[in-house]
Amino acid sequence: MEQETKNTIENVVRQIADHYVKEPLFSTKAGKNMPERKVIIDALKELRLVMFPGYFGEQDATRGLPQFFVGSRMLSIYNMLSEQIACAFAYRQEEIELEKNSFDGMPDERNRRRAECICREFFEQLPAIHRLLLKDVQAGYDGDPAAKSKEEIIFSYPGLFAIFVYRIAHEMYIREVPFIPRIMTEYAHAKTGIDINSGAVIGESFFIDHGTGIVIGETTVIGDNVKLYQGVTLGGLSTRGGQKLSGVKRHPTIEDNVTIYAGATILGGETVIGRNSVIGGNTFITESVPENSRISFQPN
Repeated sequence: MEQETKNTIENVVRQIADHYVKEPLFSTKAGKNMPERKVIIDALKELRLVMFPGYFGEQDATRGLPQFFVGSRMLSIYNMLSEQIACAFAYRQEEIELEKNSFDGMPDERNRRRAECICREFFEQLPAIHRLLLKDVQAGYDGDPAAKSKEEIIFSYPGLFAIFVYRIAHEMYIREVPFIPRIMTEYAHAKTGIDINSGAVIGESFFIDHGTGIVIGETTVIGDNVKLYQGVTLGGLSTRGGQKLSGVKRHPTIEDNVTIYAGATILGGETVIGRNSVIGGNTFITESVPENSRISFQPN
């Protein structure tokens, strides 16, 4: 029996190892792994400490010298992200150049300079992101009569956490950083059940109530003062075209001051929900809706 077990394991090992050799998805990792998910998540956690000081770390961190508190963390965050961005570009470059046998898998000076430039641009946007997040907090408090305080929104609302991660990831996405934006938003998706693609364009004072099951596709455009409830899908009409649809607007546009209630599905890149409209729960929409509309589900 022991010999049979040994033979079985040896056979499995041989077959899987053979897959490693033959499958390009695995062979491209021979020189350098993809960016480290744990480091990217740690950077997000550090950024949340900076954006919402005193809520997820030291309670009195900013009472004395707020500049020291921010500065002491910024350099660490910068170093973490810069290295991971360089690795992401190196890995993507490896995928392109592997056939030429001309790449050793390590971030070269060009990738490091590019990562440094992107990291500086990203850090320059942090004050603006901070202002947007404060408006999102206010929108959450104003939009939910069950909220007892803005502090409660920051501490406990999954929607705000998903929005925070999205706003960070979006800055990486628009700078064409590989892998990292998706790692960030999938981390938020796993924690909250809210799936916001980093490519979506979302205006200020955005509020997600309850949140579970919300999907916001890559080419979605959302204006200011928009409110979504749980189970809302802002998606594409069809993805059968696969990679041929990459870069094509596939998801709807939601204009300013729109409320979309639970379970509504809005699909299509040409679909526009006009400003000041209210979309009722469980509706299914594939055509544009004029401004100031009230759309509701009408059961048979």
